[in-house]
Amino acid sequence: MAATSATVLQSPFLSGSNRNLLSKGVAGHAVVPLPRKLVVSAAVAPKKSWIPAVRGGGNLIDPEWLDGSLPGDYGFDPLGLGKDPAFLKWYREAELIHGRWAMAAVVGIFVGQAWSGIPWFEAGADPGAIAPFSFGSLLGTQLLLMGWVESKRWVDFFNPDSQSVEWATPWSRTAENFANATGEQGYPGGRFFDPLGFAGTMKGGVYVPDVEKLERLKVAEIKHARLAMVAMLIFYFEAGQGKTPLGALGL
Repeated sequence: MAATSATVLQSPFLSGSNRNLLSKGVAGHAVVPLPRKLVVSAAVAPKKSWIPAVRGGGNLIDPEWLDGSLPGDYGFDPLGLGKDPAFLKWYREAELIHGRWAMAAVVGIFVGQAWSGIPWFEAGADPGAIAPFSFGSLLGTQLLLMGWVESKRWVDFFNPDSQSVEWATPWSRTAENFANATGEQGYPGGRFFDPLGFAGTMKGGVYVPDVEKLERLKVAEIKHARLAMVAMLIFYFEAGQGKTPLGALGL
C-alpha cells in the first residue's frame, strides 16, 4: 500500500495542492477522486446484421464465425456453412463467380429478348435465332474453352498466382496481364481485368490499386450479384410457366 501511494504521489499529473490533498486522503483512508483523463480511441464500426431490428438470437442472427470482415457480410449463415475458414473462403469464391455470371445473364436475357423478341429459354432452338455454329460445335467449343478457363481458376484458387506464367497465357506476350494486381483472391484488377481503372490507376505501366475504391466496389458488386442470382431464380420459375421477364412486366 505504501509503495502504491508513493507511486501515485509521484505522478506528473499531480502537483501542489492536489498532491497535498491526496496525501491527507491516503493517510486518513478517505476516498479522493483522481483527476479525470480524456481517453481517445478509434471508433469501431458495429457489426451489421441481416435482420437489423433484431438483437440477440445467437448464431442464427449473429454467427460467431462471421466477423464482418468479408465484403457484404451481414451475418447470414443459418446453416453454418462458413464455420470452417477454408470452406468459408471457397463459398465466397463460389458466390462471386455465380453472382458475376448471374449479372451477365440477367442483362443478356433482357437485351436479347428486347432485340429479337425470342424468349430466352427458346433462343437456342428458335429458327430465327442467330447461330453461326451448329449446336454440337457450340457445345464442344464452350466445354473446351470454359473447361480450360475454369480449370485454371481452380488451380489458382489453391495456388495463387501459379497461372500467371507464360505457358499458361499463350495468347499474351506477357503474363503480367493476368497476374493478380491487387493481391486479393477473386479481385485480380490490372490492365486486363480493370481496363477502365475503376479500382486503380496505371502509373508508369504498373497498375496501382486504390484500396478505398476497391473496398467500396467489392460491397457494391456482391450486393448486385446476390440480387442477380435471386432474379435468375425468379426467371427460372417464370420460364416453367412459359413466361418471360419482359412479359411479366407487360412489355
